[in-house]
Amino acid sequence: KITPITKKIPPPPPPHLPTRNVLLCCLCLIVFLAFPIASQAQPARLTNPTASELTACGLPASWAQFNSDATVTTFNMTADCTFNASNIQANSQFLEFTSGEFTINGNGHSIIGPTNGWAIRVTNAGTVLNLNNVTFTGNTYFVSVSAWNGRLNARNIIFSGNTNNTTLATAGAGQIYIENVQFLGNIGSNDSPSVVSTAPGSFARITGSIFQGNTNFDSLIASRGTVELRGCITLGSNSVRVNYNMQPPDGVILGSPRACHAVSGHSIIHAPPKKKKKAAPTPVPTSTPRPQIAATHVALQAATGATFRTTFGLDSGVHFRQLDGAGIGIQSIVDAGYLEAFDVYGYVEQGVEVCFPQIGRVIFLDANTSPRTIAPLESTVVSGMTCVSINSPGSLVLLPN
Repeated sequence: KITPITKKIPPPPPPHLPTRNVLLCCLCLIVFLAFPIASQAQPARLTNPTASELTACGLPASWAQFNSDATVTTFNMTADCTFNASNIQANSQFLEFTSGEFTINGNGHSIIGPTNGWAIRVTNAGTVLNLNNVTFTGNTYFVSVSAWNGRLNARNIIFSGNTNNTTLATAGAGQIYIENVQFLGNIGSNDSPSVVSTAPGSFARITGSIFQGNTNFDSLIASRGTVELRGCITLGSNSVRVNYNMQPPDGVILGSPRACHAVSGHSIIHAPPKKKKKAAPTPVPTSTPRPQIAATHVALQAATGATFRTTFGLDSGVHFRQLDGAGIGIQSIVDAGYLEAFDVYGYVEQGVEVCFPQIGRVIFLDANTSPRTIAPLESTVVSGMTCVSINSPGSLVLLPN
């Protein structure tokens, strides 16, 4: 005879009274909510990081400060760098340069973010930062890049898709010298009244730059210091009250830039008066020759045999650069035995024609995407040359048929 096994079941707890385990769980929850876990802590700022502390993109992995004791003073970017809010303290700058001279060569890559602070700040008199061929995007803080008493030299830079901020600013006695810088599609707010802002006592020289598609700003340039405009300044489809705004106490705007295709409906505050030009003599009708290459492109044409055309002339803000395999940056294209390659940037939207001195097929590497999208281009053969037309910045690569 098998005796069944019986088990005593304890009586349930009294109603409405939590058990000891429930009380313990509630206490743990309160402690968890009151004290953040260790992984939420911000990383420590690096001081003069060495080459081994740089990421694969060529810049530090965490927010960093550099001075004249730094062992690394030139940074060559090899990929896009993303600055996350998790690797910078809020309201700070990801890269700060406090003394000495430094150079960042973007090589066509982008600095993305951060969303909770400056991307770069140049601090203290005598500090110099040289920025070349890099795009700033995805920054949603008040200022993207600032010369805070220091000096910023920037060439071939793009500020695109930054929101809720002033893209470029000076403070104190800061100085900015920029050439061929494009401000494209940035969105402001009530706290960022201008795309470029200069503080009292500061100086900015803007040469041959483009302001296009920027919205929700009071002005493109707000000058409380001194702004000098040079060369061809292109204005297009910006939603701002005025283009140039001279503000007290000592705001000054110098120079008479050549306006290139400025959009109507905008105005200039305190713009310098234009000098009257003498009427040009009536030209003798002649046949229209093929446009000549601008002086800065003569050497490139002589070295490669290529020719270049732009809708509004080669001095209208378009730039060309010959590329090697490293500049192309896509191994499969290099292995295909490319014949020639050029990078085309600046005011390409006007329409650009490039003719290679050989017959082949041309592919386009779109600079508006990351990584760059590869697309074949339609081409025509003229006198033994392969010609293509584009209206967007990128790289042109000639491959064998």
